[in-house]
Amino acid sequence: MPPPSEARVITPHLLRDWPLPDPDGDKEARGTVLVVGGSRTTPGAVLLAGTAALRAGAGRLQLATTDDNAQALSIAVPEAKVVGLPSTANGAVDGDVPDHLLELARSADVVAIGPGLDDDEQTATLLRQVIGAMAGDARLVVDAYALGALGEHPDLLGEHASRSVLTPNVGEAGRLLGREPGDDLDAEAAAVAERFGAVVSLYGHVGQPGGGAWRDENADVGLGTSGSGDVLAGIMAGLLARGADPAQAACWGTYVHAMAGQRLVTRMGRTGYLARELVDEVAATIAMV
Repeated sequence: MPPPSEARVITPHLLRDWPLPDPDGDKEARGTVLVVGGSRTTPGAVLLAGTAALRAGAGRLQLATTDDNAQALSIAVPEAKVVGLPSTANGAVDGDVPDHLLELARSADVVAIGPGLDDDEQTATLLRQVIGAMAGDARLVVDAYALGALGEHPDLLGEHASRSVLTPNVGEAGRLLGREPGDDLDAEAAAVAERFGAVVSLYGHVGQPGGGAWRDENADVGLGTSGSGDVLAGIMAGLLARGADPAQAACWGTYVHAMAGQRLVTRMGRTGYLARELVDEVAATIAMV
């Protein structure tokens, strides 16, 4: 892998030279994203990730969350197909998922799993079943609690590793590495990428197995707000759905997430905006690159 100094800074010029696929045709041509996550107390994470995927260009959206939240979510996101999943006594998604979720996973072009999940043991079972059902060419975004499960079970990605994007924060990166991360996040993103054979976006630092390394320098403190990571995962899922490869989706997604925040600073201040407002800036930010 290259030393951290060789990480390329993500700029509009770099992205213009690496244009996103712009498929012709109807919504089928831009892919189907399935977001799996949420719990009794965190249904909004699935909403944020799913709507961000649509804003990033996905053609179809499917959401899977706990039964007790599914109806409300279907009203909040009328653009999506929403299915309910059984939950535990504590309100977490039960890892022993029903066949209707596995059928959706089999037909999805991209699965984003993790936003809003809140039980390590159930999430590990869920992750194994969903990945096992995915088509061989489907792509995967792993976020939040699903990253914790992956850290405990590094084999879970299987043949999907090369088609996956992992989106850890620093604490989650520590679980993936089995140690406390150092200050050099370029190096730590590269270490996670090599260990799991997947592209990694770690706080604006993107690592690719084999040595590709990029870094965004536009993120500001305001992105550290509740739900912001769910938006990032959704953006990357949407970009994957429209045909971007994992490294491209991670670099574009990281940049778009940061610049969506910058667009809001002028109206809301550096720390005054909400994750839901980031979603509304995604499409315009992509168009302006």
